[in-house]
Amino acid sequence: MPLGEMSLGGSLLDDLQVVSADHACLLVPLQLEASLWRLIPGEETLLTHPLHWMVRRVNLEYFPRGRSYWDRHLVGCYLSAEAVLNMFSKSVMETINWPSIGSTMDCDVRPVLGGPDLRLEIRPRNEDGGGAESSDPPLFIAMLPLLRQEDVVLTAQPDLTSPWVNAWHLSLYPWETQRLAQLDAADDGCRRRSLKILKAVCRLNPALRLLEAAPLANLILHLSDSEGDWSETSLHARFQQCITELIGYLEQGALHSYFKPAANLLSGLSEDQVDQMGFMLYCAVSEPEILLI
Repeated sequence: MPLGEMSLGGSLLDDLQVVSADHACLLVPLQLEASLWRLIPGEETLLTHPLHWMVRRVNLEYFPRGRSYWDRHLVGCYLSAEAVLNMFSKSVMETINWPSIGSTMDCDVRPVLGGPDLRLEIRPRNEDGGGAESSDPPLFIAMLPLLRQEDVVLTAQPDLTSPWVNAWHLSLYPWETQRLAQLDAADDGCRRRSLKILKAVCRLNPALRLLEAAPLANLILHLSDSEGDWSETSLHARFQQCITELIGYLEQGALHSYFKPAANLLSGLSEDQVDQMGFMLYCAVSEPEILLI
């Protein structure tokens, strides 16, 4: 199987994880022949979704099916993200002897079956040598097949691109985290810290739990275009401003991606969920401590 060098990634590695260090990603890059495959932006496909890209098999008249390892995962003329993910599920998650691997690492490793992604649960063992599981919380590692071409990263996440089995998700996470880091480095700002505070508040508050990291990161990126003072002394003011801005986005029912404005990052929320979040944040304008209840 032609794969690139695997590496760990995600918020844990970027120092953006909050509350507890309990999840990470194992990035598994697929190696495609440049002459046989073309990455097609979402806007150029029939899906017309900026985050749903396609990977088309090209030059079939000169290089018929079978010349590329990944031809076996074609659906029509496109590389199917769902087929690739199913292959990894069978060959990696279901056939590898994970208990044996865990025994060499003094931890218990088991696949999490039945979910939309490929996840491993890792639980440390007690240091007394008895082999019993530790009371420490587990670490979940998600295996994420992906394609890279220059600064474009496409991930196999059918739960984000359903019902289109051929679609690949354009990950904007690398662009967003890099931009936040660049802005903070330029003015010694606290944007990343503000993001971590917002993420922690949303994760711990039941009414806000469905607000994921992407909308919050884009909220700060948009605000950075109009607000220049992100010094440590202005952290409280910026946090309050983020709350006010977020209320406005929820009222509109749209928070557009900083890098792909056609993508609405609130589109996955129902009207009731938006109302509950808006009410909680509206109350927090005058009583910020309510967010910590």
